[in-house]
Amino acid sequence: MNLEEVILLSVLILAAGLLYSSVGHGGASAYLAVMALFGLAPEVMKPTALVLNILVASIATAQFFKAGSFSWSTFWPFAIASVPFAFIGGALSLPGSVYVQGVGLILLFAALRLFQSNQSEIKTDVKPLSIPIAVLCGGGIGLLSGSIGIGGGIFLSPLLMLTGWAGARQTAGVSAAFILVNSVAGILGHLASMKFIPVDIGYWGLAAVLGGTVGSHLGSQKLAPTILYRLLAVVLVIAGFKLLLV
Repeated sequence: MNLEEVILLSVLILAAGLLYSSVGHGGASAYLAVMALFGLAPEVMKPTALVLNILVASIATAQFFKAGSFSWSTFWPFAIASVPFAFIGGALSLPGSVYVQGVGLILLFAALRLFQSNQSEIKTDVKPLSIPIAVLCGGGIGLLSGSIGIGGGIFLSPLLMLTGWAGARQTAGVSAAFILVNSVAGILGHLASMKFIPVDIGYWGLAAVLGGTVGSHLGSQKLAPTILYRLLAVVLVIAGFKLLLV
């Protein structure tokens, strides 16, 4: 990539980090989307998305924890199985075509969730968590997350909201921590297997940190405007179809 492309990609990553961190997400699906639009190779996309996820999710976890929006009792049943499976997934090297198609489907799913998101989803009646189901779901999400290069929050958040196991703010806090531990496990698995980190990760990491700092601060106080979700969803749809049709 030339310098202009690196800078433009950094700006897009900053915007993605800001938007996603506002709801406790690391932003991997958006990072994968913009990298897909720039035509980056799978071996660059996966570790980059995981590293950026770690940076942004760390900031988001701290902000939401400080705001009292984290629940250990909701977090650990999912994390206990997701972490080892995310490591296994991170160590996997999927064939290029399989990886590209998988990311394309994930991006379309992410876009659907963004189109459906609504600030009125906040629940006041939280139901008891089913630990066996949470452990089972955590393992599946972890394996998928590590193999693709995402943190899994895009699957955990709707699960928590639809089951009523957590309210909106608590969902954001738990998802941020879940994404963090999965991304750490995923990148460790990747390094154990591939031992490769892109050379331009420093520029993109700085952009992600700036966006994540602002977004998580705002998101820990109030949810992001719905219109921003819609705009970001359009980008995900374009990138998703770009990958599926190659």
